[in-house]
Amino acid sequence: MTTMTENASGLREFKMPDVGEGLTEAEILKWYVQPGDTVTDGQVVCEVETAKAAVELPIPFTGVVAALHFPEGTTVDVGQVIIAVDVSGGTAPAPAAPAAGQAPVAPAAPAAPAAPVAEAAPAEEAKPEGRKPVLVGYGVAEASTKRRPRKGAEVPAQESETLYAATAIQGELNGHGPADRQRPLAKPPVRKLAKDLGVDLATVTPSGPDGIITREDVHAAAAPAPAPAPAPVAAPAPAPQAPAPVQPQVPAPAASYDGARETRIPVKGVRKAIATAMVGSAFTAPHVTEFVTLDVTRTMRLVEELKQDKDMQGLRVNPLLLVAKALLVAIKRNPAVNASWDEANQEIVQKHYVNLGIAAATPRGLIVPNIKDAHTKTLPQLAESLGELVATAREGKTSPAAMQGGTVTITNVGVFGVDTGTPILNPGESAILAVGAIKLQPWVHKGKVKPRQVTTLALSFDHRLVDGELGSRVLADTAAVLEQPKRLITWA
Repeated sequence: MTTMTENASGLREFKMPDVGEGLTEAEILKWYVQPGDTVTDGQVVCEVETAKAAVELPIPFTGVVAALHFPEGTTVDVGQVIIAVDVSGGTAPAPAAPAAGQAPVAPAAPAAPAAPVAEAAPAEEAKPEGRKPVLVGYGVAEASTKRRPRKGAEVPAQESETLYAATAIQGELNGHGPADRQRPLAKPPVRKLAKDLGVDLATVTPSGPDGIITREDVHAAAAPAPAPAPAPVAAPAPAPQAPAPVQPQVPAPAASYDGARETRIPVKGVRKAIATAMVGSAFTAPHVTEFVTLDVTRTMRLVEELKQDKDMQGLRVNPLLLVAKALLVAIKRNPAVNASWDEANQEIVQKHYVNLGIAAATPRGLIVPNIKDAHTKTLPQLAESLGELVATAREGKTSPAAMQGGTVTITNVGVFGVDTGTPILNPGESAILAVGAIKLQPWVHKGKVKPRQVTTLALSFDHRLVDGELGSRVLADTAAVLEQPKRLITWA
């Protein structure tokens, strides 16, 4: 399925792309253009929210906006036309403005443009899972700068637009000269995905046309087990038919809804994804939670000292930084906890890397981006990564790739003044550590009752692959490092 089509009148239609990993829908949050506005190749025209993040969509051609097919706030299925652009060089037709509704969607998908679709096929990754050539979700600036630095060759307008994805790849190669033909062919988002997953593109066998490496090739290299493949094949058949008759009956209770006394909020986007993931995790993995209360006075002193250290200047230094480092030390001493359960193959998958997830509260809900290869980072590098992660999450700019591949998570409930909790595992992970509020409390220290900085840690783990002994060791080691921070040196 392509993300753009053209009809005889010179209108090019841009379809909602799959901006994540196999997503089926996205909500249009904001339009940045209106009918009659001129747009250029690579210009951001709207912002959409998927089940994973908010993403800006650039338009892949130049012209005048003829119609917006969906208003803001509408949830649109992947593959539906969302905007039409007149690329004939004239002005937008007069009736374009009234067409900015939902009705024009049906006539906007004629079967006539078979030739443009066929021409576009070689430049796409549509065969494995219908990937789209639109480069979104990884930053508009990067995509636009990599498309435009092209050779000065004259190319017919229609061919130039339909081979949009191919030009992006060639633009990268041109920057390295004709001699550098040994470099694997891959679009910028695919290169970023490979980097995030730790996959060397030189070792990946391409399946795309002309030897282009696709996202599916990268995923196959990172996780060869084809367990997820049967699910998409079996699910689509019953899914579109079964919900259709049921849903019209759901709004029935709304007749007694009192708008003055109640507010109904649609469950969609990130909130819907959170609900689905948490229910799936809670009723799939047998959770066990253990608690430990500890004296972190020495850790708090170290935090203050690090804030004055010249090597930490300008970095985010707080107790969470040392908690993260303590957990990484505990995982190093007990590597079996860093694993996942493969239900399809009945295997425990031991991870030799730690992608440390940090739960972040945002206006769109709780998200869990992760720090890739956190186990390899020094304390200043970890502080820098934490700062970037939190800032990006608060701005609502976290990419889908940043929330994939996590192995262990930390959730800091202490920022809300909460002592502890029983956190639910992030799907696919084996453990999650909750950090409670740090408070001055009476504590027996060296045989005397003294005021000390005290907190409570709670570790939830998947009892299928983490037994009580292993979970207890991980929690105890984390607490030991926070009680005696010098263990960051002796145990590291």
